[in-house]
Amino acid sequence: MNHTPAGEAQLAAIAAHLRKRRVPILRQWREAAESDPELTTGSSLSRVRFQDRIPEVLDAFHRKLCAHQRGEIAEATQDQKESASGHGLQRWQQGYREREVMREWRHLHMCLVDELERYASEHPNLETSVLPAARRALAELCSDGVCESAGQYARLQQAEAASRVRDLESALSELSELEKRRGQIWREAAHDLRGSVAAVTNVSKLLTYNDLSQAERARFAAMLQRGVTSLHSLLNDLLELARLDAGQERREVVPFDAAVLMEEICENMRPYATERGLFLDAEGSATLEVEGDRVKTYRIAQNLVINALKYTEQGGVRVTWERSGSPERWVLCVQDTGTGLRGSGAPPIAYALKEATKEAQSVDATAEQSETPASEGSHAPTLWSQSNDRPPENAPGEGIGLSIVKRLCELLDASLELETQPGKGTTFRVIFPSRLEGTS
Repeated sequence: MNHTPAGEAQLAAIAAHLRKRRVPILRQWREAAESDPELTTGSSLSRVRFQDRIPEVLDAFHRKLCAHQRGEIAEATQDQKESASGHGLQRWQQGYREREVMREWRHLHMCLVDELERYASEHPNLETSVLPAARRALAELCSDGVCESAGQYARLQQAEAASRVRDLESALSELSELEKRRGQIWREAAHDLRGSVAAVTNVSKLLTYNDLSQAERARFAAMLQRGVTSLHSLLNDLLELARLDAGQERREVVPFDAAVLMEEICENMRPYATERGLFLDAEGSATLEVEGDRVKTYRIAQNLVINALKYTEQGGVRVTWERSGSPERWVLCVQDTGTGLRGSGAPPIAYALKEATKEAQSVDATAEQSETPASEGSHAPTLWSQSNDRPPENAPGEGIGLSIVKRLCELLDASLELETQPGKGTTFRVIFPSRLEGTS
């Protein structure tokens, strides 16, 4: 709209008046917002934070009222939109609901309208085109504010929604990978179970032959007993793993001496090590008072020691415990002199679990051999040669124990680390909290 020089001067005077009255206008705006029952978020903001970008919006409005050229008007309008968009962003960050922002703009509009009407009543000689032009500019100001704030909210909501989608996709991917790993563990467990059952079945068949010597019969009976014991242990492990996967295990926090507990485990396992011609050394502080789940800590250490002894042919196992740099943590190490895991560096625990069950395939071969019965009058076949007389409880393939260890460590807020060197051995390191929070 074109104005006469006098009209342009009058619009500039209105702009100057609004700038002079800015403080009371903003105060009136805040009071209107505070009295609005639908506006609750702004009550916790300071005066400066409440105003945010609105002074910049009013500055742009002032420039627009004073502008004469089209370019100046367009620039001032763009400044209004950018300031309003920034205001919407800050309101989002401050926790405003979208409706609250819209109502704030409504109150600001009404305050500025009231101020314009008071000015018009005090200046009756305004040209007829001036007040409509000021009202139009004010309507554009507030509509731009509402539109830009709403647009900013929409963009932020879309960005937040996209972020949630990415988070969900990532969580689903992790869940899928977790299910694959668990599925692999259960497939390996089923494989081990089949092998154990096959071993027991084979020995049972051997005992049915009539031409067995007394010594052979006694040896096979002992093998059968070991096989049944191994099968019973495997079933117990499967049941424990199922409880852990189902979240049915709970931690019971009590004070106990971890040093005494480790000594007890090593003392109980030493006959087993001696029987296999291995050493089992225990070294650590005489006392190590902690607060945690004694039973589950025992199970973690016991499984690691059994696993280390099971896969060590020469040398032995060394168990150590100590405080970890600070009183908040303590460390258990189980180091063996076995063959180590193939590959360089420290592979992930998942690889260790897989490695622990690889040799189970040899049991399947034994099971297939048992399907061909021995001919009448022939000597009963043997399951193990005299040079490799490995009892069932020592047969490789039952790697469920390490999976149980990992689940128990997660339950006790402990971290599990692995170091391995092919041909030199493997070290498992468990870092426990010295004070575990209450029952979960």
